[in-house]
Amino acid sequence: MIIFSGVQPSGELTLGNYLGAIRQFVDLQNRGAAAYYSVVDLHATTVEHDPRRLAEYTRMVAKLYVASGIDPERSVIFVQSHVPAHSELAWILMCLARTGELNRMTQFKEKGRGSESVAVGLYTYPVLMAADILLYRTTHVPVGEDQKQHLELTRDLAERFNRTYGETFVLPEPLIPDVGARIMALDDPTKKMSKSNPNPNSRIGLLDPPELIERKIMRAVTDSEGTVRYAPEEKPGISNLLAILSLSTGIPIAELERRYAGVGYGAFKKDVAQAVVEALRPIQAAYAALSDDAIERVLADGAERARAVAEATLAEVKARFGYLPSTKATKGAGKTRPTESGF
Repeated sequence: MIIFSGVQPSGELTLGNYLGAIRQFVDLQNRGAAAYYSVVDLHATTVEHDPRRLAEYTRMVAKLYVASGIDPERSVIFVQSHVPAHSELAWILMCLARTGELNRMTQFKEKGRGSESVAVGLYTYPVLMAADILLYRTTHVPVGEDQKQHLELTRDLAERFNRTYGETFVLPEPLIPDVGARIMALDDPTKKMSKSNPNPNSRIGLLDPPELIERKIMRAVTDSEGTVRYAPEEKPGISNLLAILSLSTGIPIAELERRYAGVGYGAFKKDVAQAVVEALRPIQAAYAALSDDAIERVLADGAERARAVAEATLAEVKARFGYLPSTKATKGAGKTRPTESGF
């Protein structure tokens, strides 16, 4: 099994990023997968951003990867823009993608809603995401439900290339957890918890201090029923808090429903807050112990390892596509391939 996934450095990472993605990254690594985990900074620039903060957030995401348990000895941790093959393959795939396919991408519609015009990068970024995945012969991609459509496009582009130019790409499969794939906002549990939400009370930051975590959870939107039960359609707020508590403690939701039968929302929220504080405590301690120099060494090594694999794939793609290889590309192609591990 070969894994690729990435997180955008577009803000301070949230509890949703951890429970919905990063914790699964660690689990897959620990189960023996060959894993490539990128800080996808190219994706972070498809919308307006602060250049002064981009490098800061990029370093922060990389540190949180390591602090959360991703081992740079076992997994490849790197910055997307440090591997030029991502952009090169994206261009080739853009020449295969169709406007009708990109017009159907729901995230483009949501992010571009209300604007007369949007950046072309926002329109084409699902193709860059496809390049990210296909470069590493990825077999499985941990994704939330909101990204499943992009993975389907990735498979379509891979199939189209294979059919036209010869078998080259692996068709990746999605890995979607049953609970926690989409942690919702505390102020509006019908929307995903997002680091870009302008309301800081909508999310729990991975580096939030305990008192702030408790205050935010105590203010979380619930309902007037007064019963702690999991019913996402009827009770999105309580259901979201139950999912957070379950993922933070490892206790199944059904068991939590039994434990909190007859318990008021106030006591329930306090327990959720305490569980989150305890779950984040070791991550925050490990983050504080990581120096900038240490993480930059991790990223330099990760980029070198990622480039070896990505450039080999890209050389094969370019040859099949008809591009004349350069002397450097010819000499370097095929030296390193990922070793697939199963579990």
